[in-house]
Amino acid sequence: MPSSPPSYKSSGSISRSETSRKEIRSLADEMLRSSLSRSVSSSASVSRSQARRTDTKLLAEELLRNPPSSSRKVPAISSPHTATAFKNSDVPTSTTSVPPSYAMSERLMKLALKQEVDKANAHAPLRNTTGLFKAACSTDLLFLIDTTCSMDPYLNSAKEQVKSIVKDIKKTFLNESDVRIAVVSYKDHGSAINIEFLDFTRSTDEVFVFLDGLEAEAGGDPPEDVLGGIYQALQASWKQQTRCMVHIADAPPHGRGLHDLKDQDDYYLPGSEPHGLTYKPLLNKLVQLNINYAFLRIKCYTDRMALVFAQVYGHRNAKLHISNTYHSHMVSTASKGSGTNTMSNHNIAPQFEEFQLGLSYSELQHLVVKTVTDSITRTAGRLSVTWNATSKIEKGTHATTLDAIHEGGSAGSGSGGDTKNSFEKVQRWTTPGWLDETLDLEGFCPAVVIHDMNTLDSMMAADENIKLSVLELKIRARSKPFDRGAMRNAFYASSTIADTRFVLKSFLRHGEDERAQAAEDMRIQTLCKAFALEFNGLLKIEPPLDFLVTSCLQSKSKTRKKCSSLELLLDGEYVKYNNNTAWVNDELPDDSFNQTAQAFSHFTFERSWGLLLINDLQGVDHILTDPTIQTRDPERFKLHQNNLGVESFKFFFARHECNSVCRELGLLSNRETFASGRSEFRKEWPVMAPTVCCSNKLCRSIIRMTNSHESTKFPGQHWCSTCWKQLMVPAVKWICIEPGPNHEFEVSRFYHESQGQLPPRKCLEHREKDVTESSAANVGGSLWSRMQSAGSKTSLLGKSW
Repeated sequence: MPSSPPSYKSSGSISRSETSRKEIRSLADEMLRSSLSRSVSSSASVSRSQARRTDTKLLAEELLRNPPSSSRKVPAISSPHTATAFKNSDVPTSTTSVPPSYAMSERLMKLALKQEVDKANAHAPLRNTTGLFKAACSTDLLFLIDTTCSMDPYLNSAKEQVKSIVKDIKKTFLNESDVRIAVVSYKDHGSAINIEFLDFTRSTDEVFVFLDGLEAEAGGDPPEDVLGGIYQALQASWKQQTRCMVHIADAPPHGRGLHDLKDQDDYYLPGSEPHGLTYKPLLNKLVQLNINYAFLRIKCYTDRMALVFAQVYGHRNAKLHISNTYHSHMVSTASKGSGTNTMSNHNIAPQFEEFQLGLSYSELQHLVVKTVTDSITRTAGRLSVTWNATSKIEKGTHATTLDAIHEGGSAGSGSGGDTKNSFEKVQRWTTPGWLDETLDLEGFCPAVVIHDMNTLDSMMAADENIKLSVLELKIRARSKPFDRGAMRNAFYASSTIADTRFVLKSFLRHGEDERAQAAEDMRIQTLCKAFALEFNGLLKIEPPLDFLVTSCLQSKSKTRKKCSSLELLLDGEYVKYNNNTAWVNDELPDDSFNQTAQAFSHFTFERSWGLLLINDLQGVDHILTDPTIQTRDPERFKLHQNNLGVESFKFFFARHECNSVCRELGLLSNRETFASGRSEFRKEWPVMAPTVCCSNKLCRSIIRMTNSHESTKFPGQHWCSTCWKQLMVPAVKWICIEPGPNHEFEVSRFYHESQGQLPPRKCLEHREKDVTESSAANVGGSLWSRMQSAGSKTSLLGKSW
């Protein structure tokens, strides 16, 4: 036995200074301890699962009774059963012995990453989004009404429905919204009283009295003084964050370019009206004040006016009703816009939208409430960006969330002066030399999850139970990006071994906490996948709802240490289903997967007993990307800038309508119970159909156990159909590099890549021999050194040395 512990040679990316001698010795002792106690630790899985569920529920009840303040740390789940969170396929089998140097390097890399994560969390500000929901849903609502004689039925309808409109808005937004109403009435220039105005007030009785005093009369030529009414609306005391103007009219403004009437029907040229107003400055001012404009169409005479007004708001922030004469023109103009990015700023900018009120004024209440709801959604998106940007700038940190860049879309406007034409969109995978760089990478990826009775409860309890594993990989990549986001360039990439296509994303700016934030993103994706495993097991839907997972990598080259992410390339139409505020995709009401996605968000809240909620769902087909986990605990996932906490819970329940999938799952929580503070949760869940993740670390697809493929050569592992085909490719024969007589051995290059390992250069016999000799030397050396320095000790088995 050696007299001193052997030296450990770490990988090039981990310096000796990052770990102490004490920690290295403890790693060796841990190897011995785990081997001695392995048989003891496998006896109480059922009781462990029950304890975990009980502890998670107790914590949920505690948080509901005593919501955490910014100065109080949420208690951790105190359970002795936290050691075995879930199984993973990183444990080497007899056919895949891990070299001892690799095993020790993996432990050191994980230790260094843990130190980076701890440091980043210690310096990260405590999340405080209190008041975001109330600020977003508090609304200034102005009615702009044409009160010439033809509008009498609509004037009466507005008067009769104003109270119920306000009531509906407050009920929808959990009775937290502060709603103020103003009214502008306009006729035409020849009227004795052309403009009448009531400034913003919270009193619906006051609004009722004002409307009751208006008379629908006058109106000579068809056009009316619309611009005079808009000018008066701009003089109102706009104050709330959400601002809506609902315009009800059946006639256009004066001005030949604002209607399709005959010349004799309009005696004013643009700008020649008595007040000299023109539409562009007025509409631009509405946009500057973030006022959402809803026009309730009655007749076709206003169609050109709606088109011209919509063009000022911008084709990406405007919608014309399908009955409008110019609807197809607007759609074709919008289709020529920049890409299909659903995440850009147009979703938070003020909007012009035309609705069909028609000759039936009974729809007025519904359309007004929808207008306000859509406006609040945009306001919430704008405010959440402001909230996050302020906290990030103050602390000087860098946002590095792993937002998806989907094929055929754009990740954002980017920076640095590049235009869209500078990016390479055409894919030439079969062209020799098109992928013109070969990269040797190392880093981390989520561990492969195999679901058991307590997997999800354990992962919900603590981040430490969401495991990451080390990855070594060689890929070919295109040196020219095909797209750029706000924080990263995106490049096409491919495996050097298998026919697997990736997207490699390289951060534009280097931040000291890049890897820590990437680790948090990977844990978020892994926890989402664990929720999806149970969700799919309960519903038996096909294909199963799934999440794309990413890997965080760095080049092994000392000159290229920039952090990058790697994910599978998704081809297809990119669809967004909801976000982390109030937006819900209501353009696909009958789409089955849209309903499934909305129900999944609801399921995560109920399954976690109100501790977590997964939203911000988008993706291609059934594979979702870049989700966000909202947490009741302000300390949980606080590096993730899209985590709005309880405020996001409020936004979700304000907009969520339970569908058939929610009812099939038997979910009990809803808007009413959440608003009352007495949320109910389903206590018992039925037996689930077994689901697993593909054992390929770069794939991780969720598959039914009955549909998975298994190999006797790699026992205990499950493969999806795509990876199974590549696993079945005949192994190559290499010559072992161990000194001695030349001898061949077979290597499945795809298998080793799938496990995050470079293909071995030694045969199995010599690899196992290396493992045995090195493990004995490492463990023995550490214990022998401590025996010499400390004298008599008590061993793990209770014997004295």
